[in-house]
Amino acid sequence: MILVTGGAGFIGSNIVAALSDLGRPPAVCDVLGTDDKWRNLGRHELADLVDPAGLADWLARNGHELEAIVHMGAISSTMERDADLIADSNFRLSKMLWSWCATNGVPLVYASSAATYGDGAAGFDDAFSVEALARLRPLNAYGWSKHLFDRFVARAVADRRPQPPQWAGLKFFNVYGPNEYHKGDMRSVLGKTFESVRGGEPLRLFRSRHPDYGDGGQMRDFVWVGDVVDAVLWLLANPSVSGLFNLGSGRARSWLDLGHALFAALGQPPRIDFVDMPDALAGKYQYFTEAPMARLRAAGFGGNTTSLEDGVALYVQRYLATDDPYR
Repeated sequence: MILVTGGAGFIGSNIVAALSDLGRPPAVCDVLGTDDKWRNLGRHELADLVDPAGLADWLARNGHELEAIVHMGAISSTMERDADLIADSNFRLSKMLWSWCATNGVPLVYASSAATYGDGAAGFDDAFSVEALARLRPLNAYGWSKHLFDRFVARAVADRRPQPPQWAGLKFFNVYGPNEYHKGDMRSVLGKTFESVRGGEPLRLFRSRHPDYGDGGQMRDFVWVGDVVDAVLWLLANPSVSGLFNLGSGRARSWLDLGHALFAALGQPPRIDFVDMPDALAGKYQYFTEAPMARLRAAGFGGNTTSLEDGVALYVQRYLATDDPYR
């Protein structure tokens, strides 16, 4: 049995769906709340559904059945201001799972983030060492919490402390795809704007405040969630591979490219307007991200990379434009 923390969330539920489709229904640990987040799990068989408050007790009772933990659970909002809440969820819980996996000999695959790279001034190299990680400066508490755990892992490995038999941290870049509907303002631009754009309104993008990037020319590494799932499944199937790895498409594309892909998927001519970036966001905004994928490729991962145009078409036509958009 595999345990997926955050398994009702966006990336986690796509991993749950893939495991269930393979005939390996996982256990899920997550908070479902009072909205429709449960629908992310609605199609799939589960081995168990775990209350996060009782996770330690559940592990004590059921840990002998686990073949791996996929730790996707986190406070993922880059705008969350409660740093204590973020630290508890994203750092202390991760440390607990690391220790449990090390003690019990269970592999651990966990979610890091491209937010650990901050404004990109130190580059996007997923070099794994205490010294390399010390050079990064995240721009928000979410990125800092993920970076804090990456640094904890680097120190544990460098000092030869107990560690899981396999561990892998994945620095997710701008992931998009189905099952993000519960995320509110933290949904992708595609998820937030699809209905209004389909209804005839323009797509609104931020004006640039950087002289090197025109309006809509700000760039991101957009990665289709199915490619992320493929990488996680590959790691689970290759227990000899450990490390901290970037996970993106490997190619930065502009917000204008994303917008044009959205209109093409809808069969509509582009209608794009620009709005001022909020002052609160301006000092924390990444103008360029791109995931060098050499280390994950060198480790043996040969999964395909879905192009932005193909991924957006999949998301729009197979999910967003249907009566049941869930994976």
